[in-house]
Amino acid sequence: MSNSRRSGACLRCCLVVFAVASALYVSGPALQHWRTKKGIGFASSSSSCGPCVCDCPPPLSLHKSAPGLLNLSVSDCGKDDPDLNKEMEKQLVDLVTEELKLQEAVAGEHAHHMNLTLADARRLASQYREEAEKCNAATETCEEARERAKASLTKEKKTTSTWEKRARQLGWAGE
Repeated sequence: MSNSRRSGACLRCCLVVFAVASALYVSGPALQHWRTKKGIGFASSSSSCGPCVCDCPPPLSLHKSAPGLLNLSVSDCGKDDPDLNKEMEKQLVDLVTEELKLQEAVAGEHAHHMNLTLADARRLASQYREEAEKCNAATETCEEARERAKASLTKEKKTTSTWEKRARQLGWAGE
């Protein structure tokens, strides 16, 4: 029952806001015209603008355009009508149900997007891992080749040093 009270209070509040906005909308141009007219009357008597001639039809009164609207009592609207209360409750339940369905659909789309993003991230991580393994294997191969080359260079230096020593012993002066 508290939901129907809330919806009734919300309806009353909306009607009051609508009434105030309508009153401001209708009376706004008249107030602006009155302010402008009042300001011109006090400004100076040497105004070059003569009196305005207007054949506009008189504005429609609210009573003529909507005769039943003036008799509307917001506080008693639908208060004792069980059918209206039942319909308002249905609408609230329908609105809440629709909101929940929309939230569920958004959550589903979000989960789907997250799953696609996660799968893409896993695929990229796997590719990067494979590339890193290839790079590590190539680095190990290069390191082994460098160590072999260093050992071979050391061996060649020893051999060269030995031949140079023998050559000097046999009388070679060198370059």
